[in-house]
Amino acid sequence: MIDFEPHYRRVEQLIYAWARAIDEDRVEDIATMLLDTGRYTVKSRFNHDRELPLAVIDCHNAAQLRDRILSMRKANVYQPHHYRHILSGVHISGQTGESLQVSHNFLIVRTMDLSGDMKIFATGQCHDHIVLTPGGAKFKERLFIFDSRVIETLMIIPL
Repeated sequence: MIDFEPHYRRVEQLIYAWARAIDEDRVEDIATMLLDTGRYTVKSRFNHDRELPLAVIDCHNAAQLRDRILSMRKANVYQPHHYRHILSGVHISGQTGESLQVSHNFLIVRTMDLSGDMKIFATGQCHDHIVLTPGGAKFKERLFIFDSRVIETLMIIPL
């Protein structure tokens, strides 16, 4: 069995940095955590389990993710809200080529800025491929699989 312990803190810190960037409204920062050729996908467990291709978000590279975030900031009209991520169970399960296979659970609470109403927005599991470079850890792939079959409202802010 391979000992992944030397990499655990770097992997964990990258995952937490992504969540903090979103929770602190620094969403632009997440694109810098993805390799230029990295992929970011959010899909339902229903579609994932049936190998159906439909995803709520599917960015095939960091440039697409940056475009989505720019659209969120400049073009989309939505009620102001923010997320709070609760993450658990970070686990390095293996290695494929140069990337570590990592999974963790997530729970995201959405708070509406005007009313203060809070609601569990999404729960599920994230599957990552993380590359450790001399400049730091980066995501090669992020796949968020949310447990519900539907999202109550539009998913404007990335998970």
